[in-house]
Amino acid sequence: MPQLIAPTPDLHSAWLEAHREWGTGPHEDGFGLGPSDDVDSPEGFAAWVTRLADECGPKSVEAGPGCQGCTYRWIVEGDRVHGGIALRYGLDDHVLQFGHIGYGIRPSSRRRGLATWALDQMVDEARTLGMERVLLVCAVDNLASVKTIERGGGVLEGIRDTAHGPARRYWIDIRCAVS
Repeated sequence: MPQLIAPTPDLHSAWLEAHREWGTGPHEDGFGLGPSDDVDSPEGFAAWVTRLADECGPKSVEAGPGCQGCTYRWIVEGDRVHGGIALRYGLDDHVLQFGHIGYGIRPSSRRRGLATWALDQMVDEARTLGMERVLLVCAVDNLASVKTIERGGGVLEGIRDTAHGPARRYWIDIRCAVS
């Protein structure tokens, strides 16, 4: 049975296995991995996990619409890391570009419903925080994410050009979303 857990240095080897499976190219959505993060060494990995914990934002949205912060969770089953998902708070430029929720599932774990399950869990978390709706953004040709978002109640706002190419923008009204 999968679980959403806070990032932990204890899963360094399992996380690296998932990271290597992604290969080079676009980063793994939902992990908060930056270009300067050293995830190969145990020390660097622990520092990265600490940075992710430090980015955790307010425990409610009462702090205001511009507040920064993010909750990161890893999708794990036993000692296997399947992917990651992030819930970003506020409505700053970063959220407007990438969405409140971003996720990624390693290639060998796709087509099992893990993204749909994790999205549902994070929508529940957003509801707990008092958010009324969340934005999700995906590449126009990412049909797996389109299906996941639409299954989760996403309503297409439109398509916009971004630095990474055209992207679909969806809103999930949390007050109407079924958990």
